[in-house]
Amino acid sequence: MVTVIIPARHGQQEIKALEAAQKLDYPPERLEILVARGRHPAVQRNRAIHAAKGDIVYFLDDDSVPAPDNLKRALKHFQEPDVVMVGGPNLCPPEAPFLEQVFSACMASWLAFGPSCARYDSVGNPRDTSEKELILCNQLARRQALLDLGGFDEALYPNEENALMDELQKRGGRLRYDPALVVYRRPRQDLKSFWKMVMTYGRGRAEQFRRHPTYGSILNMAPPFFVLYLVCMAILAAARHSWFKYGLILLGLYCIAVVGQTLVSIPRKGILRSISAMPLLVLTHLGYGIGFLRGLFTRLEPPPPQISEKVELEKVR
Repeated sequence: MVTVIIPARHGQQEIKALEAAQKLDYPPERLEILVARGRHPAVQRNRAIHAAKGDIVYFLDDDSVPAPDNLKRALKHFQEPDVVMVGGPNLCPPEAPFLEQVFSACMASWLAFGPSCARYDSVGNPRDTSEKELILCNQLARRQALLDLGGFDEALYPNEENALMDELQKRGGRLRYDPALVVYRRPRQDLKSFWKMVMTYGRGRAEQFRRHPTYGSILNMAPPFFVLYLVCMAILAAARHSWFKYGLILLGLYCIAVVGQTLVSIPRKGILRSISAMPLLVLTHLGYGIGFLRGLFTRLEPPPPQISEKVELEKVR
């Protein structure tokens, strides 16, 4: 038995994931679909986990469009009893506007997102992995393993799934990444939304590190250090300090890395998309770094009880 869980807003009419979930190639009598309506996705998913009947739960965002064979493909991984979570990438639909494809090319680059680029592109072969490569808009898990941990940390959003995956691995559970287990999902539609997204990702990672510190978050500290480096460079330039010229060496190496990443992306993403994504690589580091620094000082507390009380569960199948 599998339960598909889709968080949505109250009154939301268009839910792409709902229509796609009903087309999954899986016996209808063993497929349950729950739409959890509310204002806080972590709370919504927790309520749905407790109400679900499935041994396996499949999390989709409201705009995720999974491939029809995803369930059959994912369940093969769960034949290994210590595999507790399986996921794959969310890809930009080929019919998406050019700007969204540029955003996708940036997100799928290693320089922008490190190993997490596998969340936005099909990378390598099926393998054991960590929270770096899995993303909640396309993720399956053993329901009982989630219940044993109390579900998602509701004080975290985003990154509630990352903290949960770390805890699953600490208890001996294995996470699996399958590059062919895909959903299609449009990226942000304009530059303002893209900037807000990377800021939110940075803030979420810092908040996760504060509540659930692990060595896995060390790499995510590179962008905030990059932001602080630029601030120091500006101060040195204003003061006309002699150390400024030495700092330019690091900046030159960074520019070489951006150009190198662009050249690597061209064979898969094309010349125009790859070149257009170059400034976004820098923008991603700045936005993520600023968001991370902000997340070091935000208040961390679970949502008020009325948020949970207003969650509505709709069983579609």
